[in-house]
Amino acid sequence: MTENKEKLNILFLCTGNACRSQMAEGWARKLKSDCIEVFSAGVMPASVSLRAIKVMAEAGVDISRQYSKHVNDIEGITFDYVITLCDNARENCPVFFGKGKLIHKPFPDPMFAIGSDEKIMNEFRKTRDDIKDYIMTLPDSLEQDLQKDKNVEK
Repeated sequence: MTENKEKLNILFLCTGNACRSQMAEGWARKLKSDCIEVFSAGVMPASVSLRAIKVMAEAGVDISRQYSKHVNDIEGITFDYVITLCDNARENCPVFFGKGKLIHKPFPDPMFAIGSDEKIMNEFRKTRDDIKDYIMTLPDSLEQDLQKDKNVEK
């Protein structure tokens, strides 16, 4: 994006705003702060996952100061895109007035991983890496994602 263009306001929405949306916010701040003003929230917020904080720190991204917010806490912000990261958030996504476009980009929730601590941490790492890969495509992929989403709804 050129310097004279405004940043896109993007909201990452998940159920608890505890893991996936926090990771997306962290990655977008680190990798795309030149073109994206990023926000995250949840439809039923919970505390930020300590495992999410740990695996993001392993990748050089500090999300330890981020906190879970309810979607109502960010009322009044006009979003260009609202990206739901789980089916529950999509189903319970509130109406955002204005020009915001809704995109559904689900990622598996590592909070439900079972097994040894190492197995669970590896699930968190996989989600972290998958979300990073997606963030790397932004903002160029947004309109394509929007079209894919519309085709799925038909």
